[in-house]
Amino acid sequence: MSVSRVSALGGVSEGAKPSSERIRVGALELDALSKAEALDAIVRLVREGRGGTVFTPNVDHIVQAEHSQAFREAYSRTALSLVDGTPVLWAARLLGTPLPEKLSGSDLFEPLLERARVEKLRIALLGGGPGVAELAASNLRERLPGLQIVDTLSPRLALSATEEEHSAVQRLQQAKADLIFVCLGAPKQELFSDRNREALAPAVLVGFGAAVDFAAGTVPRAPAWVSRAGLEWAFRLGREPRRLAARYLLRDPEFLKIVVLQALARGR
Repeated sequence: MSVSRVSALGGVSEGAKPSSERIRVGALELDALSKAEALDAIVRLVREGRGGTVFTPNVDHIVQAEHSQAFREAYSRTALSLVDGTPVLWAARLLGTPLPEKLSGSDLFEPLLERARVEKLRIALLGGGPGVAELAASNLRERLPGLQIVDTLSPRLALSATEEEHSAVQRLQQAKADLIFVCLGAPKQELFSDRNREALAPAVLVGFGAAVDFAAGTVPRAPAWVSRAGLEWAFRLGREPRRLAARYLLRDPEFLKIVVLQALARGR
């Protein structure tokens, strides 16, 4: 598939889309936004009251999208798609469609919380192991006085809808959050968010990966210099080799093939 620039229209609704260019890496489109522009766009989604989803594609997402139609379709309906990971940033530059900066979920988590505090937006945290979201909420309230966290949930969710998911959605509807931080990991968080975006509107669902664990202090994040060097994957692999070895060592190297094939197709 060749890389192309496309307009950020369609998907959830025309009104829910940012006024930015989109580029394509692999099967996924990404919005060409700076951090400040991305934060403004998320708040605008909330103010417009249309709901929608915000995803942060990284190397693993791009590889998974090559093999999962459901994952690709979830991304095709997302309101915002923000580059996560230095390797994807490098790939976009190599393909002649550079992006302003890396906008990983973890990089956006704290700035978006600060915007939510200032603008009095209501937050719900979804994800993490038992008690993790509650601990994260406690830490965040202490660090950001006035932040409105209206609910925390840590349900056991699957790739497809379950009764427990139905109960979680009902609870989130009652919480009436403006922003739901979905921290389930890919592809679960994207599939959950896409399935329930209409039921949970006007809330905006933002996929934040392990951000709730970082906020709780149960999982350390890689140092900033490691992230800038594109080695956050190695840091995480070193900490959790059994859980992450198959992903980082067997599955994700396909990313290089995807980018090379796109570069060759673009050259032709």
